[in-house]
This record gives sequence, C-alpha cells and structure tokens, in this order.
Amino acid sequence: MNSQLTTYITLFCTSGILNLYLFIYVFIKRQQFTNIKHVFAVYCLSITVYCFAAAFGLTASNLEEIKFWTIIQYIGMPFSAPLGLLFIMQYLGVKITKTRVILLLAIPLISFIMVATNDFHHFHYKSYMVHPSLGAPFSAIEVGIWYLVHGMFTFGCMLVAFMLLIFRWKETAKMYRPQIIALLIGQLVPMVTAFIYLIGVTPPGFDPVPMVLWLTSVLYLWSISTTRLFTVMPIAKDAIFHSISNGVFVLDEQYHLIEFNEAGRRMFPQLNKSMIGQNFHVIWKNITGISDSLYLESLDIKREMTLEIEIAENFYQVRTSTLQDREVKKGLLIILTEITELKRLQAQLEKQAYFDELTQVYNRRAFFQQCGQKLEHAKAAQTPLTVILFDIDYFKKVNDTYGHMIGDQILKYVAQICQTKLDSIGLFARYGGEEFVIALEGYTANDGAKVANELRCAIGTEPLVVEDLIVSITASFGVAQFSNAIDETLTQLLNNADKALYAAKEEGRNRVLIYSENVNSINTQT
Repeated sequence: MNSQLTTYITLFCTSGILNLYLFIYVFIKRQQFTNIKHVFAVYCLSITVYCFAAAFGLTASNLEEIKFWTIIQYIGMPFSAPLGLLFIMQYLGVKITKTRVILLLAIPLISFIMVATNDFHHFHYKSYMVHPSLGAPFSAIEVGIWYLVHGMFTFGCMLVAFMLLIFRWKETAKMYRPQIIALLIGQLVPMVTAFIYLIGVTPPGFDPVPMVLWLTSVLYLWSISTTRLFTVMPIAKDAIFHSISNGVFVLDEQYHLIEFNEAGRRMFPQLNKSMIGQNFHVIWKNITGISDSLYLESLDIKREMTLEIEIAENFYQVRTSTLQDREVKKGLLIILTEITELKRLQAQLEKQAYFDELTQVYNRRAFFQQCGQKLEHAKAAQTPLTVILFDIDYFKKVNDTYGHMIGDQILKYVAQICQTKLDSIGLFARYGGEEFVIALEGYTANDGAKVANELRCAIGTEPLVVEDLIVSITASFGVAQFSNAIDETLTQLLNNADKALYAAKEEGRNRVLIYSENVNSINTQT
C-alpha cells in the first residue's frame, strides 16, 4: 500500500472516528441537550458509516470488494446531506413535519436500493470497474441517470442548508454568530468538495468528501464545547423572544430600534421590519400618536422606569431599563405589558366599592372620603361648605303599600332627578336606605337651602309613573354649613344636617330647614 493511499485512509478514518465520537458524546449527554440532539446524532452516525466504509473500501483488492464497500457507504452517505439539512432546519426553527422528513429521506433510500441492485438495472452506474491504470482499490465508473438525480439532490440539500444559515445571519445576535459560522463552514466544506468531485477536478478513482469531513467534525465539537450549541441556540432565543405575551423593543445606545418581538407587532400593527434602524422617538410617535418618548434619555444605567399609557382605549404598563456591560450603557430594553383587563377590573371593583349598586350614585364610603377632603380644603381656605341631608317622606309606607320593587324604582327615580338638577355642582351620594346627601363646596347654608328647595319641588311635582301606577313623592331636607371651626369634623357637620332634617319632618315633612340653635333645641327636646 503506497503512502498516498495510507494518507487517504488515515484521513477517512479520522473523519469517521471524530463523527463516531460526536455521536457517542451527544448520546451520553442527551439529557443535557435539546431535542435537536436526535437529528444531529443520526446525522453523525450516517457520516461515521460513510467514512469508515470509504476507508475500508480503499483496502479492497478486487471489484467485488469495491462494490461491497460502496454499498456499505450508501447506508450512510446519501442520508447525511438531508439529515444535515434537517439538523440546520431544526436549529433555525424551521417547522419540520413528518411529510418533509419522508420526502427528504425518500431519495436517499432509493439511492441505497439502486446501488445495492445496480447489477440488475444499471440506473445508478452504467458501468463499474477497477480503474484501468490505477488498479484496485480505485474504480472507474460511468454514471447513470439515478446517479445524477442523487448527486443533484445531495448538493441541493447542502446548498439549502447553507443558504438558510446565510439568511438567518442578520437576525442572529452577535453572541450566537460563532455557532452560525461553524455551521456555515461545516456545510460549505463538503459541499465544495462534492462539487469539485462531480465536475471531475479531484484525483480520479475515489470519493474525496470523507477526507474533509474531519474539519466539519472539529467545528461541531468546538461549537458544542465552547458555544453551547445544543443548550443555547438562536432558535431558543427566538422562540422565547417571540412567544412571550409582552411586547419587547430593543434599542441601541442611540435609541435606534434594533429588534422587536411578535407580541409588539400585534400590539402595534403599523410596526414592521423596515422601521429597524430608525430612531425610536419617531417610531413611537408614528405607531401610537404619542409624542412622549417614554423619557428614554432620563434613564441611567441602573434605573428602571414603569409608567402607564393609554393607546386606542387599551392600557399598557411600560417598563424601560438599560442594557449594560460592566456598567457601560449598551442600549435600552422596553417591555410593554397590556393591562387593559386589569384596568377594567380595577374600574369595576372601584365602582362596586364607591358606587351604590341600585341608584348608581356615590355610596356612603365614597361620600365620606371625598367630602372629608373638601372639608379639609374649606378649613385651610376658610371657604364655605354646606351639606344637605334628605330622605323620602313616608318611604316605609310606600314599600308596605306597593312593594319593595316600586320602592327601588322610587329610589332610582329620585337619584336621577337629583343628578339632573345638580348637574355636577355638588357631591351627591346615597347615604343609606331612603336617605341621600349632598355636599356643596363654596355654598353658604342659604345657597344650599335654595338648591334643596329646587330639588324638593322637582321631586314633588314629578311623580313616578310605573305602567298604570302613579306614585307621588315628597322629600324633607336638612341643611348645615361648616362653622369654620378648626376642630369641627364631617361627622359633626352631618349630625347638624340630620338634626335639621329631623326638625323638617317634625314640622310636617316636604320642607327644607337650615340647622340653627333652634333646630338643635327642637331635636334635643324631642
């Protein structure tokens, strides 16, 4: 055996050993890797069979042995290119279906059958013989029609895998690009070698591709050990980035948009890839109509900002934080979380907490909260504040006569009249039962009495009509003004209004009384 042949065998075996090592390594550590390991392992196994069979083929001494080892080569060789393509597709996140797998592996399977049965049809090799000048183990072949189909398919698989990697280059983060480079070279080297072999430039008599496959194996070993090829992949980042429900925008240090995810595009349909590279101030105004650019310039390298915005009746929580490396600002991360449903729920809970369910006006809790603030303001500014407490006359008798359903209708009707007449000039609430309360900021007791009389007349002159039933309604009112005493409380002010209301009822109902010492003495005596 000459030295040249020994060199060839050594290179073939080196490629086979490295691929066998890759197969065993991935198999042993399969629990640590993602599902991509399965395709890669089978891919390495097919190359292992191919390389070792090619090496043993170079030890053949006659045509029968050459043919035998050629058939063994075809157990692995035709499958390696489509398996490599499937590996790259899975790595990049291209959807792999059973149909695609079957279609990709169908031609390699046919190629194996064609080679194994070539003596009966000669579709793969028209002729297959020992090389006339070089002798065994080198061969001289005349290709058949299926050989051309197989060659084009194999070359096409490697080319498609290479182009898929090229197309994904721009969208791949810098930290993952060494993986892409390794995979690109891993596809390019056998593809170029196969092309050179097909056009007849390589030394005659043997297939040189196994000779260079050791290089791709070394690159894959490097990627697995240094760049965590199977544990951290661009597709993993891509899948997570695009599957989360929050809209994510990545900006560089000049606030140019460099990436956004699928959720961000759904939130803002106007957003598109052509905007990448543009200033985010301009993009934000275009997609939201809001000129405020989220105060991006005010962020330092350790600060995170959260705010709420409303866009087209939808609410979003916006979090902005810096991307940094060793305390050096590298860019910004903007995360938008839609909180529309949360806002609606908050509004609903707030309504339940502060609004009367029957009349849809403020309840007692809301009145005390807001009127307490008005009282503090009146004390500080020394301005008048008047409260009006009133209830519906003979309401218990109405309930007993007509039923609680009509009673509820009366309460809603009175509330509606008061809301219309007050027209937002005061704070109006249901105080409890058939009682209502009004707070008038900036109104004296006399001013409040005028407002109360207007309401009393409106209620008394507009009876409730329910189907064929007409129910006349009257109400009694008590009015009290804040006395400008610093220590006077809202409870005391309401108590004074209640005394005036009680006196109004004592005097015959359907009237308005202002709290005074006389009213106080009447209530005290009664």
